[in-house]
Amino acid sequence: MNKAQLINMMAESAGISNAKAEKALAAALDSITSTLTEGGQVSLVGFGSFGVKSRSARKVRNPQTGKEMMINATVVPYFKAGKNLKETVDTTESK
Repeated sequence: MNKAQLINMMAESAGISNAKAEKALAAALDSITSTLTEGGQVSLVGFGSFGVKSRSARKVRNPQTGKEMMINATVVPYFKAGKNLKETVDTTESK
């Protein structure tokens, strides 16, 4: 599913226009992004949590040349699925 398909699905589900659904999605994504940029966390109960993690600098090896190099420390976003989302997606017969 791409962004346009998600917007269409949101509009149909909520009974609103595609333009309003697109604005709602943009507002939600902007809010999540700004919170993560500030180092915060966004928790959507039953769905999951968005957050940031720090990765320290480390040595890596270029597989083509074999030369060692350093990768700088960085901050990366992550998503952790909630219990309800995991259970809904899990379609195995072992339940």
